[in-house]
Amino acid sequence: MGKETGFLELDRHDRTYEDPQARLKNYKEFVVPLPEAKLKAQASRCMNCGVPHCHTGCPVNNMIPDWNHLVYESDWKTALEVLHSTNNFPEFTGRICPAPCEAACTLNIIDQPVTIKSVECAIVDKGWANGWIPPQVPAQRTGKTVAVVGSGPAGLACAQQLARAGHSVTVFEKNDRLGGLMRYGIPDFKMEKHLINRRAVQMEAEGVTFRTSTEVGVTVSVNSLKENFDAIVLAGGAEEARRLDIPGAELPGVRFAMEFLTQQNKRNAGDDELRAAPRGSLTATGKHVLVIGGGDTGSDCVGTSNRQGAASVTQLEIMPKPPEKEDKALSWPFWPLRLRTSSSHEEGCERDWAVLTKRVVGDNDVKGLECVRVEWKDGKMQEIAGSEFTLQADLILLAMGFTGPLKAGMLNQSAVELDARGNVKADTDKYQSSDEKIWSCGDMRRGQSLVVWAIREGRQCARAVDEALMGASVLPR
Repeated sequence: MGKETGFLELDRHDRTYEDPQARLKNYKEFVVPLPEAKLKAQASRCMNCGVPHCHTGCPVNNMIPDWNHLVYESDWKTALEVLHSTNNFPEFTGRICPAPCEAACTLNIIDQPVTIKSVECAIVDKGWANGWIPPQVPAQRTGKTVAVVGSGPAGLACAQQLARAGHSVTVFEKNDRLGGLMRYGIPDFKMEKHLINRRAVQMEAEGVTFRTSTEVGVTVSVNSLKENFDAIVLAGGAEEARRLDIPGAELPGVRFAMEFLTQQNKRNAGDDELRAAPRGSLTATGKHVLVIGGGDTGSDCVGTSNRQGAASVTQLEIMPKPPEKEDKALSWPFWPLRLRTSSSHEEGCERDWAVLTKRVVGDNDVKGLECVRVEWKDGKMQEIAGSEFTLQADLILLAMGFTGPLKAGMLNQSAVELDARGNVKADTDKYQSSDEKIWSCGDMRRGQSLVVWAIREGRQCARAVDEALMGASVLPR
């Protein structure tokens, strides 16, 4: 694969970013793509591994060495076909996937993994630019109808696969626009939303019907879907945000990250303030912002706060600071625990680890946050005596993850069995719930996870539904 000596001749060279001072002035994507010649050179570094661990590092099992070689050979169109054979939406994963495939790359043993994510993104972007991604309209229709609830990556992938199999698919989305967490949780500076719109146009041409502003369990009952569709797929995501259970957390200046991010994404989409912020405007402008939670959502809050002109931004994490570099002998080819600094962190942010929040300071408005340092021993957390401190804050954003899908409305009406974590109980073979007419995939089934895992589950669930409806399926898993 690639050039057999490429990895010996060339070092890793990845995409770059626009200067922070320039990109902070807007919400546009700021990644600077590699020129085609450099992309081909980077693809040539993909070595002829005896066991290409990137295959298993990638949740959708992308055939990475194959399309790297095709890029090296300048056969971009075939590379796109190979890429699409496992991934419905590589323009999404090429932007917001953390690239576990690169962590699994053999060259990551020496911290020089192939730039898989950049090559993937370049392939699909070139495909769109050259008109190589037409709708795939099925030759014949099956007469079967499927309702897909939720238009995030799992729901969209499932719907597209089922439509291509010839079924009549209707996607129900409670929000006013398609995309789920990708639309309103991922900032535009990481992924612009015209990418979702473009896929929606393709899917409509393939026969998918979209019904936005329609909440199943509220606007439309689950029983109505069961009466009017042959199969129902629940792909509504994990939306129940983890709450902060400390004194003062009820103050109006303590808000969930998703509300904060959603408001800005709606403004970027052209919504007026009443539509973008029906509960009142939530902005970081001129404020001292504390972000509780050290993950990607917290990082997104950091980047958005800086673009809104925050006076300061501090991100807190309850877990200890990860090592700067992982122990390859222990971690490779699996996803390693190590310190990760995002582009948002580089734009301006204080970060602190092993911090437990104790009390929000303030009367009617947030004034600060009382904290204490902790240490972890044998997996247990202990407060460090005498380490108490208070941080100034005007706005506290909660980005501590999600505990599972919302229960009110759809799930309660469906009466499907839930697992111990409160997700819809279904295995990864049949994806079928305790109700024989209902399937589930993505975060609603597996819990909070990555976009790439959602796409995988949506594809596999589509095959399971197709097989149940037709007795057999030619859809890939």
